[in-house]
Amino acid sequence: MRPLFSIAAALLLLLLTAGCWDNHELDEYGYVQAVAIDHGEDGLLQLTTLFYNPSSKMGMGEEVKAAQKGINISTSGKTLFEAIRDVPMKFGRKAKWDHMRVILIGEQLARSQNIREILDYFSRDHEPRGTVLPLIAEGRAGDYLKIPPYIEQTVGQQYKKMETNGSLYSAKTTSIPLYELAIHLKSPSRASDIPFIHKSDSGRTATISKIAMVKDSKLVTVLEEKDSEAYLMLTDRYKSGIVEFPCLGAAKAEINDKESVEVISLVSTIVPHIEDDEVTVDIDVRIKAMIGELRCSHLKSAADTRKFESRIAERVEERMAHALSQLQRNQVDVIGIGNRLYRKSPKLWKRLEPSWDELFARSRFRIKVQVEVISTGMNVGTPFGQKED
Repeated sequence: MRPLFSIAAALLLLLLTAGCWDNHELDEYGYVQAVAIDHGEDGLLQLTTLFYNPSSKMGMGEEVKAAQKGINISTSGKTLFEAIRDVPMKFGRKAKWDHMRVILIGEQLARSQNIREILDYFSRDHEPRGTVLPLIAEGRAGDYLKIPPYIEQTVGQQYKKMETNGSLYSAKTTSIPLYELAIHLKSPSRASDIPFIHKSDSGRTATISKIAMVKDSKLVTVLEEKDSEAYLMLTDRYKSGIVEFPCLGAAKAEINDKESVEVISLVSTIVPHIEDDEVTVDIDVRIKAMIGELRCSHLKSAADTRKFESRIAERVEERMAHALSQLQRNQVDVIGIGNRLYRKSPKLWKRLEPSWDELFARSRFRIKVQVEVISTGMNVGTPFGQKED
């Protein structure tokens, strides 16, 4: 009897646990690839949601165009959550956020409204991932989801690849996930950077370059590409890129007056000092580089190489000084001087914090750059095609 009782109990348990009491069919959901948020009419938030289209009609031998893989649905509401819950009325499916790639925020909205409030839903709900990538969009963000991708299945995936690989290989923009942005905006400096996306003159393509600077959760200014490179060097986030510099003694009117090196490694350290409420910041940058193009320099001796390295260092120092002047003019401490002072002495920071914007604006920066050229590449240290003496 005991074995029979055990078998019966096991079968009863299986009957209770079997079944799909909480199942959801695939056709109940639409999988979000990207969202764009703009100012709407009557003060409402305008939400454009890009959904992945897993199936498209195609005949024998035909291929599905990439543009057909994305479907844009536009909704609006006083809150973002309201706009999101209105999606099924137009799309027929509930939005699912697990696979979202990017969040685009319109420039006007980013300048006028608290970005943390805009992104509150995505940080609070359990579906969106903290690794989703936010972007500030020039003009209206929703227009960028109408641009067809080059090679990826959807433009949301295209923008993700453009941001991550662009920041890695060209260093003219940055890449920051949502969770890291939240940390920066809550830091003592209350500032962060966000990648910037803008259209070409024709409006048919988009580029992710430049860096938007955010202070007190609102867009303050946008750094141009050269200043963006220098900013990444200052913050020790420069992974790989090209440094251009003029030929020694070249006239500005000359077309081919630039040479270039590829940065192989870059290490930057920032050390702030406080004396009588005056801030002095020492910045030390060490660069290892490989020659990319030579047009006028001849590296035939150690002295030639040292002179060449000094020219590069001087150029990098100029760029860093210019980028810092932009940050100081806008009083936005995105390089985290205030954060360093807070970690070093919370008591000192408490005294400096009320006037920190003014203190940062008049801070003195001492920049020192050291460059080491480790290789001339596949050729000798003279311009290609020129005969050696």
